[in-house]
Amino acid sequence: MRVVVQRSKQAKVVIDGETVGAIDFGLVLLVGITHEDTIDDVKWMADKVAGLRIFEDESGKMNLAVTDIGGQLLSVSQFTLYGDCRKGRRPNFMAAARPEQAEPLYDAFNVALRERGLKVETGRFGAMMDVELINSGPVTLILESGA
Repeated sequence: MRVVVQRSKQAKVVIDGETVGAIDFGLVLLVGITHEDTIDDVKWMADKVAGLRIFEDESGKMNLAVTDIGGQLLSVSQFTLYGDCRKGRRPNFMAAARPEQAEPLYDAFNVALRERGLKVETGRFGAMMDVELINSGPVTLILESGA
C-alpha cells in the first residue's frame, strides 16, 4: 500500500463540477493499493497516518499528529501511484491492484481512519476527479506498508 500524504490548509475533490469531498485543515491522502496488500496493510497504514507527527507544536517543531490538532482527512484513491515508468514512455500499471481487490481495501482504510476518531472525506473510487489543495509548508511524504 502506498500513500502520498500532503499537509493541507484546504482541499476538495470535484467530479463533473460537483464537490464530493472537502476539508479545511488536515491531510490529503492519495491512496494506491497493490496486489499483495491485505487488511493488515490497511490497519498499519491507518495507524501510521493517524499518528504521523507533521504539524507544528507551540515551538514550531513538527511534533503533532492530525489527531492532536483536530484536523480532517481527504482520501483519494489513485491507482497511478503504482505506475512503473522505468521502460518506455507509457506507464505500466500492472502493479496496481484490480478494482475488485482495491476498492474494498480502500474502503476499509477509510473506515479504519474513522475508527481512530478522524473525519474522513473521500473522492469516488474509479472516477475521473479534480483534486484541489493548498499544500501547507509544503509538506509531502510517501508512505509504504511492508517496506
